[in-house]
Amino acid sequence: MSDDRIVEESTVSGNQANLPARIRRELDIDDGDHLRWHLEDGGSIRVQVVQQRTGTFADFDGYDGEETTDVATDHDAWSVDVE
Repeated sequence: MSDDRIVEESTVSGNQANLPARIRRELDIDDGDHLRWHLEDGGSIRVQVVQQRTGTFADFDGYDGEETTDVATDHDAWSVDVE
């Protein structure tokens, strides 16, 4: 990305600054993402977008065993009582 590919400004208010929509769209920044700030020599900053994975099972691909399972019949086999 060249230095002057996108030029935008934000105003700081209450120690917070908004990211311009154009930059959020270009970098695919969404709610929950993190911004990692790096202070460079000469007073410049570099910002790295760390995209947030959502959900506890974000990397879970599901059961990939050879046997099919059926919760209605296998439920009690897993030591869970149903009343």
